[in-house]
Amino acid sequence: MASFVIEGGHRLSGDICPQGAKNEALQIICATLLTGETVTVHNVPDILDVNNLIQLMREMGVQVARQGIDTYSFQAADIDFAYLESEAFLKKCSSLRGSVMLVGPMLARFGKATISKPGGDKIGRRRLDTHFQGIQSLGAQFAYDDTRQAYDITATGLTGTDMLLDEASVTGTANIIMAAVLARGRTVIYNAACEPYVQQLCHLLNRMGAKITGIASNLLTIDGVEQLHGTEHTILPDMIEVGSFIGMAAMTRSELTIKNVAHRHLGIIPHSFRRLGIRIEQRGDDIYVPAQESYEIESFMDGSIMTIADAPWPGLTPDLLSVMLVVATQAKGSVLIHQKMFESRLFFVDKLIDMGAQIILCDPHRAVVIGHNHGFRLHGGNMTSPDIRAGIALLIAAMSADGISRIHNIEQIDRGYQNIEGRLNAIGARITRI
Repeated sequence: MASFVIEGGHRLSGDICPQGAKNEALQIICATLLTGETVTVHNVPDILDVNNLIQLMREMGVQVARQGIDTYSFQAADIDFAYLESEAFLKKCSSLRGSVMLVGPMLARFGKATISKPGGDKIGRRRLDTHFQGIQSLGAQFAYDDTRQAYDITATGLTGTDMLLDEASVTGTANIIMAAVLARGRTVIYNAACEPYVQQLCHLLNRMGAKITGIASNLLTIDGVEQLHGTEHTILPDMIEVGSFIGMAAMTRSELTIKNVAHRHLGIIPHSFRRLGIRIEQRGDDIYVPAQESYEIESFMDGSIMTIADAPWPGLTPDLLSVMLVVATQAKGSVLIHQKMFESRLFFVDKLIDMGAQIILCDPHRAVVIGHNHGFRLHGGNMTSPDIRAGIALLIAAMSADGISRIHNIEQIDRGYQNIEGRLNAIGARITRI
């Protein structure tokens, strides 16, 4: 198990460029199974979750070639169906959350799929009902094998239908879209997730020959086609990294320019940081964060305490609430952080409290943060990363703290952040991997 040793208190300066978006990459890579022709994908992040999925694709029989530092080609002409029934395949799926999105394209193109219950962050319940109910409504049959702890899914032919999703699940929407593009007839999905990464998936599929309308809305119409063909695609910058870098700049009182952020796809993220008092300037497609000695949390118009909560897009992504909570510990004022979508994501705050933060954990979903206004800094601590987003939040806290901190289980951070210590050390951080 690897660890980071962080010497806190160093200011950052210079430029940093976000990696390709993790969540988009997982969807796009799975979508390459929908055709036997070559699909070339650019700006693929070099992170653990994505690399594991790419290796899984290779083992499934997909011809994968690395064309450049962040460019891969995928050709799913021949699939090894014997491997898909093996214990090795099921074991890999059980440790990789994104593997659930193999179901839609495999069913659409081959009429069968096998999947174990996927893994991922331990952040509370992460239901698969939306995936399964949507795909079942297209005509698929699900059978659970208790001995293998796997789902065997079959379909003699998917047929388009109207559906209302029980929740606007991003991966659920992506899975259903990929199943529907080759189904007979028309599929209408209401309450679809409309995140930029789902939009990107739809644009990719349309370039491959699909017929999807309503992109960027929560009402998607998909007219099935007989087959798809190859194309090229470029993955967006990772909005979670962009937000993480804004938080780092604020916490370390640093001047930082975040390059090529695809600003029009960031939605409410810049505004949400401004509500914490952080000054942010858009310069072309870059974000400039000036050095601030202090930042003050806004209040609501009636003077009541500010509440920052996650919500489905175009609301604030839940993946940034951990970062915003940490940033608030050094703000002037108080804020209620309300994590609505997952029930176990705030449990990492005990580690921040040990570092000197003033936080009241009200329940699994809500925490009140009383900011220090940089009156005194957090002090170094010894901690373990519980998941990707809490891990980066703890790293930000350690970078701003007095003294030496150690973060263990940093494989969790590696799952979502590419060479994070190398990129941060290049702009002034002091992080050592052990």
